[in-house]
Amino acid sequence: MERLSIFDIFKIGVGPSSSHTLGPWKAANQFAQDLKNKTFDKVEVHLYGSLAKTGKGHATNIAVQLGLEGFDPTTIPTEKIDEYIQRINSEGKIRINEKAIFFSPTKQIIYHYHTVSAHPNTLTFKAFHNDNLIIEDTYYSVGGGFIQKEGEQESSISRVNLPYPMDKGADLINHTIHTGLSASEIIYKNELHFRDAAEVDEKLKDIFNTMVECAFKGCSTGGILPGGLNVKRRAKILNDELLNGATFENKKDWLTCIKNTPREFNYINKWISCFALAVNEENAALGRVVTSPTNGAAGVIPAVLFYYYCFCDHSGMQDVKRFFLVSGEIGCLFKKGATISAAVGGCQAEIGVSSAMAAGGLTEVLGGTPKQVLMAAEIAMEHHLGLTCDPIGGLVQIPCIERNAMGAMKAITASNLALSSNPDNALVDFDTVVKTMWDTAIEMNSKYKETSEGGLAYNLPVALPDC
Repeated sequence: MERLSIFDIFKIGVGPSSSHTLGPWKAANQFAQDLKNKTFDKVEVHLYGSLAKTGKGHATNIAVQLGLEGFDPTTIPTEKIDEYIQRINSEGKIRINEKAIFFSPTKQIIYHYHTVSAHPNTLTFKAFHNDNLIIEDTYYSVGGGFIQKEGEQESSISRVNLPYPMDKGADLINHTIHTGLSASEIIYKNELHFRDAAEVDEKLKDIFNTMVECAFKGCSTGGILPGGLNVKRRAKILNDELLNGATFENKKDWLTCIKNTPREFNYINKWISCFALAVNEENAALGRVVTSPTNGAAGVIPAVLFYYYCFCDHSGMQDVKRFFLVSGEIGCLFKKGATISAAVGGCQAEIGVSSAMAAGGLTEVLGGTPKQVLMAAEIAMEHHLGLTCDPIGGLVQIPCIERNAMGAMKAITASNLALSSNPDNALVDFDTVVKTMWDTAIEMNSKYKETSEGGLAYNLPVALPDC
């Protein structure tokens, strides 16, 4: 059986989009590998569907260039991305496997706006020698940074025998009933079949530290976001207002200052929004984020986790790990039963899934039962059903950034409702809402699926500079 690890859901990468930036970047990396030991003097990148229609706003054109040059999205110095792209433009050359060949981004990245492809996020790479085609690879960016090469299964999907296999929420409940273990304990035992305990713990710490670094940077950086919409960053303004003059030297001091702010509802409410805005402003600026389950929805999980970490009683990293284990598995279940791609299912597949993930993770660390965990996830998704993806100008800014704050608040509300309820009395269960979300995705008009052809993008058309 094909099985997913929570680290397939939580990936460290570069914004602004997991399906339009991270996925194409990884595909370009793979194509560059396929070109090793081959003689070529020209490459072309062909973008189809949503990748064509919103590719420039989502930095797909930037991602494929960096991917062809062999940069790793998990380690690239993000502050140098502009420098690398400017060098390609000024030299008119791209370096693939240490070989420099002529490359014009405006001519050799080709946007097929009206061609129907096998998947809404399709890209094809072609390499030539003396104008003769020597290799052609097609990839589908299927959401959350996952890619699938035409004719092959998705990358990052493993075939392992797990002690507690799960394809539906009912499987998780049955495992906890039969073993007496908590949801996070069951999921952790599965993770040990992908990698050893030390690596699991190290990767969980890396995810947490990356989220803290991202939020800290977002709360420390002002100015205007790139892309042409002239959207002003708000997280730093809100952070400074809430800290009321408190000073800090580093991330640890910053978190301590936050913990010492008033714990009144209005303050906490603003902090949750601040965390979400900070992460997604960094995402919009090609900063380093953690897909949760996507880049466009990367602010929901950190906002809810930092709410718990700063304003609730907790057991430190042990609770952080439990939060990640449960929220990650919920993301896996949505990917298996529906989709985490906005180009396939609209924003319900991104913010909706991230809100459900956060609600389940929060319920686990607040002492909820496994049934309450899934009830919280169900409530969160139930109230995101039908949410469209209509980014203005194809940029992951409006309404995406604010939408993360709203998803975080819904997650906390869903958790509170589940913790005060008896799941046995609920009429709608988790698996039903997953199926309903998938049914809704299938029926949704394509103009509301990350094409910028409907909704806000249609009613507020903007002309953006050519990137």
